[in-house]
Amino acid sequence: MAQEIRELICINCPMGCPLKVTLEDGVVLSVEGNTCPRGETYGKKEVTNPTRIVTTTVPVDGSATERMVSVKTATDIPKGKIFDVVRELKDVRAQAPIAIGDVVLANVAGTGVDVIATKNA
Repeated sequence: MAQEIRELICINCPMGCPLKVTLEDGVVLSVEGNTCPRGETYGKKEVTNPTRIVTTTVPVDGSATERMVSVKTATDIPKGKIFDVVRELKDVRAQAPIAIGDVVLANVAGTGVDVIATKNA
């Protein structure tokens, strides 16, 4: 049972704390270097089940003023699904009018997470 140490930079806030996460057999033993509790949570999650929020834009049909609308996944998705999400969004076109929070694509890439608008269009 060998211990493994992974070094990360926390992305939960602008401080960017350098983290040192110690694992043994896939179990997190400790997180060092964080200056807040969010860093510890991030470090544990990043080495066991990394996730991300995907943001991009999609074209808008039917709007006189907006050609694109910004969108994002409503919650984080598994990091390994990022490219699947982007591929599905490639052919999506939103229909105006669009309000912040409107679902642009439901259950993207089979994640159970919706892609939502982040501005009105």
